Amino acid sequence: MTDDTDDREPRPGSEPDPGRDADPGRDAASRRDDVRRAAAAVADGEPVVYPTETVYGLGADALDADAVERAFELKGRDRSKPLSLGVASVDDALRYARPTEFAVAFARAFLPGPVTVVIERGDAVPDALTAGSDRVGIRVPDQPVARALLRETGPLTATSANVSGTGSVTDPADLDDRIREGVGAVIDDGETPGTESTVVDPEAGTVHRRGAMAGAIEAWLADPPV
Repeated sequence: MTDDTDDREPRPGSEPDPGRDADPGRDAASRRDDVRRAAAAVADGEPVVYPTETVYGLGADALDADAVERAFELKGRDRSKPLSLGVASVDDALRYARPTEFAVAFARAFLPGPVTVVIERGDAVPDALTAGSDRVGIRVPDQPVARALLRETGPLTATSANVSGTGSVTDPADLDDRIREGVGAVIDDGETPGTESTVVDPEAGTVHRRGAMAGAIEAWLADPPV
């Protein structure tokens, strides 16, 4: 996915098909089967590996503190470092967060896309996910297979599928054995671009990490069209 993507929130009736714009070597039925298997694993409390438009992600039920803890343990990640929450759409995000109107306008301008939007969390989001913070990073991947999975599972942790301290994974063949053996399913949708998401708190006007689309985001914040 390039930085100048113009794909935005899908119109009603135009939900992304997990067989569209994905690895042409695999048919849509196989991808749907992969999504169903991964969703079943999440329902059983297991983490899964799934593709995004940046890198492969490690997804566990983001509303279940025990499942979130398993994701931290599998990555070997410091519990003081929060995880983001992945959802299928901006409208879904509004069920689990309390953003201002300004933040919603920003999210609708840049999501789906390689952007993590930091906003006030809702009551359903556990402390384990945010390291006790009252704010949470929201991701809506611009990737049809990822969003198909998120529609099946509800919110998932949105963190890279690598052991902490090692490089992010763009090809499932490069998954660490610890990750591969510790998850309930791996959805292989080919190689991903690898550019990390930009992390931004629109309400504070702060870009915490520059990544994909950073220039467009900074221009929007400097002169908001709302």
